[in-house]
Amino acid sequence: MNIYIAGLSYNTTDVDLNKLFSEYGNVSSAKVILDRETGRSRGFGFVEMTDEAEGQKAIEELNGTEVDQKVIAVSLARPRTERPSNGGFRDRNSNNTRRY
Repeated sequence: MNIYIAGLSYNTTDVDLNKLFSEYGNVSSAKVILDRETGRSRGFGFVEMTDEAEGQKAIEELNGTEVDQKVIAVSLARPRTERPSNGGFRDRNSNNTRRY
């Protein structure tokens, strides 16, 4: 079960997430999402738990709780959707298309 966590403190690490969720069951991965340019946390992350019942219990008990002085939102992660590629060109004045 893939779980989405929003509202994380910028100080929260992968290890912190793993530790928090492992109280509810087996965690196969825990990842705080980092900004590509700065390397700083973007304030959200994902935890993968192997057992759905344990994951659901973690969601129910952790959603709305305070972690590192921030209230977190915990929910089932939605599948990632592909964003259309514009080939790197973006002309703001012509609706994302280039005319030559």
